[in-house]
Parts: sequence; C-alpha cells; structure tokens
Amino acid sequence: SPGRNRVQHVGKGCRPSLMRHGHVGSVEISRTDFGDGADHAVGIDPAGDVAAGQTKAMACAACHGASGISASDMWPNLAGQKAGYLAKQLKAFRDGTRTDPVMSSMAKTLSDQDIDDLAAYYASL
Repeated sequence: SPGRNRVQHVGKGCRPSLMRHGHVGSVEISRTDFGDGADHAVGIDPAGDVAAGQTKAMACAACHGASGISASDMWPNLAGQKAGYLAKQLKAFRDGTRTDPVMSSMAKTLSDQDIDDLAAYYASL
C-alpha cells in the first residue's frame, strides 16, 4: 500500500534497505534506497484488465494451454508468472529485442494495453 515501508535484503553483500511502495497513476512502482542518494525503481507491475486479458488469451491457448499450463515441454507455463515479467517478455518479442519464430509474429500486433491485459490475466491464475 502507498506510503508503507518495509526492510528488504537486496542481495549478497548488500545491507538491508528501505523499500517504498507508491502508485503513479494506475501503475505500482517499488523503489529502493541504495544509500547513494538516488531512487531506484526495482519493479513495475502493469495495470492490465484481467477480464480483457482472458479474452485476448484465447490466441495463446493453443501453445500455452487454456488455463496457462502448457501440455508440452516446448512452451512455458504462463499461469502464475509475475505480470511485470510477462509484460517485459511480450514487449521484447514485439519490439524485436527477443526473437522466436512463433512468438515474434504473435506479439508484433499487440498494443501496450493488450500486453498489460494478458500479463494481468496470466498473473491472476
């Protein structure tokens, strides 16, 4: 929740740091103070619509399963993945920074909102 602080260990050799959570519009951003005077964004959760994502996910079901669990080892399970991770990967496929013959062509027509909706849906499963 906004304004709530908690201590989090940020990695090997790092001292615990103060983690602040805040909202910018409808996007939640977590920031960490590394003691260098700068505010570092450490995670962004897309603001997607789960119901819209469920409708859009019909095209994904052939490979990733109707409920986000793939029947084949060739394709990853999407159910329960973090929304930020899914959005980042879909945008990478769409923008060409990550390539795959199937995923690149599937993602190239997705808008940012489509991606956020899909990410929210799969993260909700």
